[in-house]
Amino acid sequence: MTVISDFGISATVRNTKASDLSAAADDLIKRYGVHLESGSGAGKADRIFADTRTLAASATETLDLAGSLTDAYGTTTSFARVKFILISAAAANTNNVVVGANASADWVGLLNAAGTLTLRPGATFAAMSGRADATGMVVTATTADLIKVANSAAGTSVTYDVIIVGNSA
Repeated sequence: MTVISDFGISATVRNTKASDLSAAADDLIKRYGVHLESGSGAGKADRIFADTRTLAASATETLDLAGSLTDAYGTTTSFARVKFILISAAAANTNNVVVGANASADWVGLLNAAGTLTLRPGATFAAMSGRADATGMVVTATTADLIKVANSAAGTSVTYDVIIVGNSA
């Protein structure tokens, strides 16, 4: 399997203020991105997990980065390092999607053991390692490889997208 990836985050903001005779403008254009070739090490990735998932009201699930996720071909995939992660809560959700703070073996490559991200309906979170970073966000099988995802409340289900790209070694 060959995995070639491009990730990017950009911000374009125009801030203006009118005065008596003119208008001042401050333009901010900033782009961050990384391209990864197939393989292991710096600037490379060889694993991907991508899925749209739904949690019942008040439900939780655990994503096991080192053993239970399957790729688009139905093959179990295991990560040793994460180079990119994106989680996006569907805009049609009523409840929030809460990510992190698993009771045991919490993946601490991004958040510490007690850290959580709360994604309100329509919110997206992404993090990526730099191209020169061979380490990425480390996954340790059986002790630091679980991501808890929870529906924040009762009443309705939540849907979210998850994309994880990284290395097997």
